[in-house]
Amino acid sequence: MSAGIDQQDIKREKILEASHQRFLHYGYSKTTMNEIAGDLSMSKALLYYYFPDKSELYMAVMRKLANDYLKNLEDKFDHFTDLREAFLFQVNTHHEFIVTNYNFFDFFRLNEQNLPDTIWSIVDQIRTAETKLLTNAIARETERGNIQPVNNPGEIVEVFLDALHGIKVGSMAHKKANFPRKEHLDEIHNKRLLLIDIFVKGLHYLQ
Repeated sequence: MSAGIDQQDIKREKILEASHQRFLHYGYSKTTMNEIAGDLSMSKALLYYYFPDKSELYMAVMRKLANDYLKNLEDKFDHFTDLREAFLFQVNTHHEFIVTNYNFFDFFRLNEQNLPDTIWSIVDQIRTAETKLLTNAIARETERGNIQPVNNPGEIVEVFLDALHGIKVGSMAHKKANFPRKEHLDEIHNKRLLLIDIFVKGLHYLQ
């Protein structure tokens, strides 16, 4: 029985990997279940056995990507030499995640006004992990005596993350769209790096 379950798990992982590559290159809207089945040399019926429709498959791939991202944060937890390194790691890791998977996120761009609860749950999970990572970094810097103790480190991190995600560039500032265009990502990243310096310096002088 366990061997059968293992084989199903292996097949499911192969489906997720192939789907990720297909979504990554062509986006959600231009990908079909037929194409994914073809990439795997699998019957469409068998693919539907594992995932009842394209949206379910997309969500499964999204969860896998999110888990990899969370594992990356977990591996670095409490391993920073100073506060700036921790904030820099969070901003750079988030940037690389978006840039690497940009085409995959066309689902977000197409549905950003009506994203399903599953997506918001994953987003909240990532936000919680990022908040925990940076809050811990502030606590560690306080223990080292490099900054004054603060009563509300979690709230400070929340403000920082809100500020990060609120950064706009060019004509984006006048539009309702929240997901940036690919050509704006580097400019947004540079502004976020500037924000790190503002926040870290502020924490060092906070009384």
